[in-house]
Amino acid sequence: MNEQENINAKEQAQFDAAVADTSAKAKTPKKKQVHKVFVRSLFDVINGNFLTNQSSIKQAPFVMFLTIVALFYISNSYYAERKIRQINKINNELKELRSEYITSKSKLMFVSKQSEVAKTAESMGLTIKESTTPPGKIIVNK
Repeated sequence: MNEQENINAKEQAQFDAAVADTSAKAKTPKKKQVHKVFVRSLFDVINGNFLTNQSSIKQAPFVMFLTIVALFYISNSYYAERKIRQINKINNELKELRSEYITSKSKLMFVSKQSEVAKTAESMGLTIKESTTPPGKIIVNK
């Protein structure tokens, strides 16, 4: 039994050493392992090797869908910006036309006054005199 205990003690010692070795490897190299995986993935992306993987080929339709959605989103934003610029341009033109309309309307009102019409007619050589009597009311009896 003594030999049996020695064998069990040796096996236990080997097992403890393996567990300690595994736990030591698991603690420190995990960061290095993650770093290696990241660097390898980065080089695969740069080289284009990730495109030949079976998993990336399975994801191709979804990637194409995302690409189409992204292009649609970009074109939609450009379209919206172009429409906003057009709206601003039309609003500025509307403001200019409105001010021109108000100016023209005030000039017309000034020129169409009775005294101004008489002055203009006199300067043209027409002999139109301004009426000094107010207009009368016409009453029709049936």
